[in-house]
Amino acid sequence: MTEVKELLKRVKDLEIKTKGFAEGIASGSYKSKIRGRGIEFSQVREYVFGDDTRNIDWNVTARYNKLFVKEFVEERDLFVYVIYDNSASNDFGYKKSKKDFGLEIAASLIFSAMKNNDNIGLGIFTDKLEVFVPAKKGKRHSLQLIRELLINKPKSKKTDIQTSLANFHKIIKQRSTIFIISDFISESFTKPLKYLKNKHDVILVKLSDTTEKKFPEIGYALVEDSETGEQIIVNTSDKDFQRQYNQFIIENDENLKRESQKLNIDMIEVTSDKPFDKVFNSFFEKRMFRR
Repeated sequence: MTEVKELLKRVKDLEIKTKGFAEGIASGSYKSKIRGRGIEFSQVREYVFGDDTRNIDWNVTARYNKLFVKEFVEERDLFVYVIYDNSASNDFGYKKSKKDFGLEIAASLIFSAMKNNDNIGLGIFTDKLEVFVPAKKGKRHSLQLIRELLINKPKSKKTDIQTSLANFHKIIKQRSTIFIISDFISESFTKPLKYLKNKHDVILVKLSDTTEKKFPEIGYALVEDSETGEQIIVNTSDKDFQRQYNQFIIENDENLKRESQKLNIDMIEVTSDKPFDKVFNSFFEKRMFRR
C-alpha cells in the first residue's frame, strides 16, 4: 500500500512540475504547433484574397502566370509517440540526471497530448525496445504511460539506438509524430531513422549536461563506464586525456547534427540545468511558420 501511495505522489508531483509546459503547448492550435501548417497535400487551386501567401506554389504559378496555392488536409486523429532512452549513460548528471530530465520532458509531452484528447503512445529502450504501449486517448491511458515511465527497471544498461528504432519501426502502423528522447551516445542509427522519417514526423530531443562538455580536472580518478561497468584510472588533468575526451563529445554532437540535417529531421537540444519549456515553445513557434 505504501508503494502505491508513493507512486501516486510521484505521478502527482510530475503532473504539477510539468503543468506549465503542457498548458503552453495546449494553448492555441496544438496540432499546428506539432505538425506545422499542413498535414497532407491535397490539391493546388487558384489563389483567392486572404489565402496564406506561404502556401503559394511558385512552380505552378510560373507555369500559368497566375497565383496558385497548395491546399492541405488535416488528419482527423493525431498520433504521438514518446520514445524514451532508459540506458545507463543517461544516469549521468551534475544536479539532475539526464534520465530524470528526460522523464520530465516525456511526461510533459504525454500530459500535453492528454489535454488535447490526442492518441499518445510510449516506447522505452536500452539496447533494444523493452517497452511498447500503443497510442490511445484518455486520462487513464496517459496516467498508465506515466506509471510505466516511473516504475520501469531497464533489463540492460547498454544503448543500441539502431536496434531499438528498427524494433519500433516494425511495430508502429499509424502515421505519427515521434519524439525520441536520448543523449544519443550510441553507434550510428541512420538507417532505421531514415525508414521512420519516410512515413512519420520524427523529432530528436537531445539531452545533455553542462559538465559533459568539459571533464573536470581533478587529477587521478577511477572512472567507470556506466554501460559496461569497466573501470580505469585516468589522469583527468592530463592534456591528452582532456583533448581526446573533448574531441569525442564534439564529434558525437557534430555527427548527430549532420545526420539529422541530411535526413531533414528536426532536433531540439536541451540541457538539464535550464528550463526546457521555453526551448520547446520556441521550437514549435518556428515550426509553425517554417512549414
